[in-house]
Amino acid sequence: MRTALLQSSGRPGSSVENLKVLDEAAGRAAAAGAGLLVAPELFLTGYAIGDDIARLAEPADGESADAIAETACRHGLAIAYGYPERAGDAVYNSAQLISAEGTRLADYRKTHLFGCFERDHFTPGDQAVVQAELDGLRVGLMICYDVEFPENVRAHALAGTDLLLVPTAQMHPFQFVAESVIPVRAFENQMYVAYVNRVGQEGEFDFVGLSTLAGPDGVARTRAGRGAELLLADVDPAFLAASREANPYLKDRRPGLYGSLV
Repeated sequence: MRTALLQSSGRPGSSVENLKVLDEAAGRAAAAGAGLLVAPELFLTGYAIGDDIARLAEPADGESADAIAETACRHGLAIAYGYPERAGDAVYNSAQLISAEGTRLADYRKTHLFGCFERDHFTPGDQAVVQAELDGLRVGLMICYDVEFPENVRAHALAGTDLLLVPTAQMHPFQFVAESVIPVRAFENQMYVAYVNRVGQEGEFDFVGLSTLAGPDGVARTRAGRGAELLLADVDPAFLAASREANPYLKDRRPGLYGSLV
């Protein structure tokens, strides 16, 4: 499945403008043969927008979700994107996957909140593994800091995730996560990992870009620079199956020795 990674910060503070950016990117991705487009963390609204996060938060089935479903249908590709989700009095840092037919397939709430900014504005989610079936692949969702906890990604591996989507807002000086951690996570868990970042300065944060799609061999299939880009790379189920057959990590585990981890 050809996968498009939208490295962009859009227009922080404007859901309307970001829907336009997403629509334009979806058109370019579909024209290039992509079946899936992945946008960064909180792409719908922007990240460093303070209390506007609560003002712009929407339910998972809100107006913006409907608009993105229409975009997905019109261009014929699935879309995953980050947004602030309102559920009752709580606001979650969420990522949603919508099919090419406009069906909401999965909604994930970030479980590990990073720093005071996120803890001040969001409620942490409590479900580590959220998955959906897409074009014969088992696709999992995670957000930014979540992927830096190896237990999190291993849980996805044990649940059979083939492609892990990670909308992110990775900032300076943590670029080593994109450069080194993501390929290692893909290799040690035998999956593809799509890590899609924001770019540029937003408030006190300097987002480093470097979005990548890493394969189960630990090799980046594509990697962005520091500016806005639309990247394309292929997720190959046959290669994944062969890599899993050759790599014994999951088969050689000894869970009985790991009780102290929890």
